Amino acid sequence: MTGYFLRATALTFLFCFSLAAQAEPPAPSPGGVIATEQASMIDLNSADADTLARELSGVGANKARAIVDYREAHGPFTSVDELLEVKGIGASILERNEKRLTVTP
Repeated sequence: MTGYFLRATALTFLFCFSLAAQAEPPAPSPGGVIATEQASMIDLNSADADTLARELSGVGANKARAIVDYREAHGPFTSVDELLEVKGIGASILERNEKRLTVTP
């Protein structure tokens, strides 16, 4: 009886470890990817309207299009603060996004 119990316990123990070894590691959560994307810088001189609308807080399709139109009419942005010259972009939108914005020549 004791021999049977030891064998059954050993088989159960081995079976549990074999299942654990076969289990796949958990897939990375989408939240981690989003956080990484949010940490990336957005260049006002190269971002398209879709990117601006998707990545900037308080900026939808119309404001994003206005940013691109301003850039096409006036040339590249020389500073992030120049974004205030775009119709519909106020200080609160700039403050929410300025740490993620950059301009390259």
